[in-house]
Amino acid sequence: MTGSEVPHSFRLAYVPGVTPSKWVRIWNERLPDVPLTLVAVSPGEAFGVLRGGGADAGFVRLPVDRTDLSAIPLYTETTVVVVPKDHLVATAEEVSTQDLADEIVLHPLDDTLVWEQLPGRPAIERPATTADAIELVAAGVGVLVVPQSLARLHHRKDLTYRPVSDAPESRVALSWPQEETTDLVEEFIGIVRGRTVNSTRGRPPTPPQPKAKHKRPETGSGSGSGGQRKTASGKPTGKNPRGASGGAKAGKGGKSGKPRRRP
Repeated sequence: MTGSEVPHSFRLAYVPGVTPSKWVRIWNERLPDVPLTLVAVSPGEAFGVLRGGGADAGFVRLPVDRTDLSAIPLYTETTVVVVPKDHLVATAEEVSTQDLADEIVLHPLDDTLVWEQLPGRPAIERPATTADAIELVAAGVGVLVVPQSLARLHHRKDLTYRPVSDAPESRVALSWPQEETTDLVEEFIGIVRGRTVNSTRGRPPTPPQPKAKHKRPETGSGSGSGGQRKTASGKPTGKNPRGASGGAKAGKGGKSGKPRRRP
């Protein structure tokens, strides 16, 4: 490779809570000559990074503006409430938003959930980030409702979380600019969708090969499998149709039985 031959690269953005390591590993196995660079972005800046060319594709949270961006929904996350370990909610296996009616429910500015109506009582001031809200929960100021992946991301020994049965859910998607659906983007889409390395997507299908015709062996030809020779009288010769035992009993005259004694 000369100095002017710079290999292509692929830049993949991802929002907090998404773990792209599985797909990155498959990419490195299939395209070892094309380096993949991870770009960590906040939910608020993810779409601007894609539109501005800061990444070729990215894992984002829906909704996505389909005017200029394409998106493939991947999975839906469970929504949980983060509370101190000694909180009453921690004694339940699952809660509803009604169970949080008397709680101060923190609503950070980078919240990824789309609420029709916020549960509980609002805090005096909205935390700037989910990380700031986690700190307030640990201080006993309130509780926080987030996708489960964010609760795991900000795990603390003094906090726990429980599923919220009727809260809105967060959906993760792969997104990229519609006008920039490059071959590398298509390659990554295939990886995310689970296509194998031998997938024929984007390649012309191989036409079916005609099966070879087997000639039926000619009878009476003296050669070939299963053929029988014929005498001048036209009668077939070969194996005795009565089997090998019948041939063993045939005498010189062609009749079966014991040989005659000469007089």
